[in-house]
Amino acid sequence: MLRTLTRASLLVLFCALIAAPASAQIVQALHVGGGAFFPRGDIGRVNGDVLIEDLNSLVFHIGDFTSGQLFGEWLFQFGKHIELGAGVGYYSDGTSSLYRDYYHPDESEINQELHLRVVPVSGFVRFLPFGRPSTVQPYFGVGLSALNYRYTESGEFIDFSDFSTFHHQYVATGTAVGPLALAGIRIPIKGDIWAFTTEWRYQGGSGETGGIPAGFLNDKIDLGGNNWNFGFLMRF
Repeated sequence: MLRTLTRASLLVLFCALIAAPASAQIVQALHVGGGAFFPRGDIGRVNGDVLIEDLNSLVFHIGDFTSGQLFGEWLFQFGKHIELGAGVGYYSDGTSSLYRDYYHPDESEINQELHLRVVPVSGFVRFLPFGRPSTVQPYFGVGLSALNYRYTESGEFIDFSDFSTFHHQYVATGTAVGPLALAGIRIPIKGDIWAFTTEWRYQGGSGETGGIPAGFLNDKIDLGGNNWNFGFLMRF
């Protein structure tokens, strides 16, 4: 499914790049804001996802990774209905966990911290089928994101060869490419220069952890999920 979405996004971006120069008027804009990132839940995560495997032995909720995020974009509008853009975002959050059925000899809990950071660098095309900059404009779009990620598990762990505990930090880093889909609405502020925006985004993609040799219980980390953003746009 992700491969199909990625190929479709590439095709749309390619067609937009060919069609855009045919327009004589180019308007640039800066778009900044923030919102919330909602990671994909227990159902539908990528096969081999380390968080799903962790749930068999650790107590936490994937929903605990829901958190705020920031973004900034530079936009190029060609004519009235097509806009190309590039942007970067930042998300970072984590959760505490503990072993489900194991304790220290004094019956205290064995705790860890799970943390995920994602910096998406995106290219996309937006379509604005109705209205003009001085009116309310709905839009939708597709693109691709390079998701630079860092996933860590740190704290106390059990050596099941003798059931002793030890402190350690396991780290997985890399960059994954995935599809991007978005839809939103722009609300102008007394003209066509300034506007508020609200937007839904879906990002797909998964990274590699290195699996058992690297200290993780599975070899992938799902980076997909939904964003709900609020922003401020300034046209030049």
